[in-house]
Amino acid sequence: MTFVNSSRLLGQSVVALILLTGTLVPTAAQTPGEKFQDCPDCPRMVVLPSGQFTMGSPANERGGQDFERPQRSVTIPYTIAVSRFEITFAEWDACLADFGCNGYMPSDEGWGRGQRPVINISWYDAKSYVAWLKRKTGKAYRLLSEAEWEYAARARTTTPFSTGQAITSNQANFNGWVSYEGPPDPEGQYRGKTIAVGSLTANAFGLYDVHGNVWEWVEDCWNDGYSGVPTNGSADTTGDCGQRVLRGGSWDLDPEFLRSAGRYWIASVFQVDYIGFRVARTLAP
Repeated sequence: MTFVNSSRLLGQSVVALILLTGTLVPTAAQTPGEKFQDCPDCPRMVVLPSGQFTMGSPANERGGQDFERPQRSVTIPYTIAVSRFEITFAEWDACLADFGCNGYMPSDEGWGRGQRPVINISWYDAKSYVAWLKRKTGKAYRLLSEAEWEYAARARTTTPFSTGQAITSNQANFNGWVSYEGPPDPEGQYRGKTIAVGSLTANAFGLYDVHGNVWEWVEDCWNDGYSGVPTNGSADTTGDCGQRVLRGGSWDLDPEFLRSAGRYWIASVFQVDYIGFRVARTLAP
């Protein structure tokens, strides 16, 4: 009888998997900050820690809105993985090639596909991509809740932006001719379209483009404020579900719309050139 060294076999399997995919595919909860992909065409993910934060904008925040209040303490009691980048055209096209995403080919407006964020995506389109990811990987991919999104964007900061009290067009893609602090920015850029994901600087959690480039769909239905909505990281599904929440601002907007607390809403069926999305996956309690 021949006995097999199981640890050696496991090690060989892991090596083969790394050679096949170029990354180590996780099988259990991971360490905060760890990066992974569940398949070669899947989004590149980063693990965020559990934690607590204050959601919403204080009354004195420039550009803040009443529907970003009242501020409340939110606890994310689980480890979550979030896509490091907004979902790209390349990732969407991989879904199409695998007979997913309802066969929908969104326009790139002539700006280019590849590593630019996918645009002209409705909330329902984003959900179809998530359904394909779940089918392909067997993992519980989903959109972020609004609370998770703000937690991820803030990355433990309490300032209007994860970059601090202000933001520049060297840090995010937006109408950089306008300064958040008031006067025009003579050195700012207005690019007039999306740019490739990861072109600028990541926040402290390793996430790119949480400010600007494209608005990002989240799971939540729209509510005109935070009174009575969940404080445990889950999505709010009690509001106007014909309108879904957008987060992060976009390439065509002034900086006040890019604030970590900034939020907006639009009909779930809209497909426009300033909206995309990113994805999440819960890893462990």
